[in-house]
Amino acid sequence: MNKGRLERFTDGVLAILITIMVLELKVPHGSDLGALRPLVPVFLSYVLSFVYLGIYWNNHHHMLHAAERING
Repeated sequence: MNKGRLERFTDGVLAILITIMVLELKVPHGSDLGALRPLVPVFLSYVLSFVYLGIYWNNHHHMLHAAERING
């Protein structure tokens, strides 16, 4: 397996994780600003999870670019 194939696979896995996380965000029931208040904790946890996944993705890419070869 070459590095590019592993890199593409992990990119796909992270894309699926982000998609699943987005599906947990719900539409507010009202049209005013107060309807967003109950969704703030869920949104902030999504943002924090997205940041952690972004850090993981960035570190993973740096590690793969530093590797010379990949084996089983």
